[in-house]
Amino acid sequence: MTDETTPERSPFRITLLATGGTIEKSYDAHSGQLTLAVPVIERLLEALDLPDFIVRVERLMAKDSLDMTDADRDEIVDATAAVLAAGNTDAVLITHGTDTLADTAASLTAALPSPDLPVILTGAMRPYRVADSDAAQNVAQALMAARLLAPGVHAVLHGRAVPGDRVVKDYERLTIAPRR
Repeated sequence: MTDETTPERSPFRITLLATGGTIEKSYDAHSGQLTLAVPVIERLLEALDLPDFIVRVERLMAKDSLDMTDADRDEIVDATAAVLAAGNTDAVLITHGTDTLADTAASLTAALPSPDLPVILTGAMRPYRVADSDAAQNVAQALMAARLLAPGVHAVLHGRAVPGDRVVKDYERLTIAPRR
């Protein structure tokens, strides 16, 4: 309920394109390996307090980013372009593996040089379902960044926002950084 002193807020609409990556990996006790067999993004979002966000999840693929091909990146670009063209969202969030997140960000920047909305890529160094995961932190920060950043392609991880055409993975510090 609102009164004259409380401005009415419209929900902020985000389309989340899920592609897999470490963020969505789960431990398979039968094989003893981490797999992408059980989606987790919806559960992660449910655990966040997002009172004025509407997040619509579209699952594009479930791949480790090291296994992504140029055709997979084209699919991500095409899906992002379709979401932007539909005009029914305020931002696009793409969950992605961190090993080749920079490659996909570069593809998006080249194919969509002037998007009308923020396009944010994020991921995790440790799966959501393991102890000390950075997944929820990175998704929450990416959601906030989607509200604050100017239109364009950006990568958001560990409190950093890096333009999509400048992002690299910092393997020493296990985060992202701007290309020098």
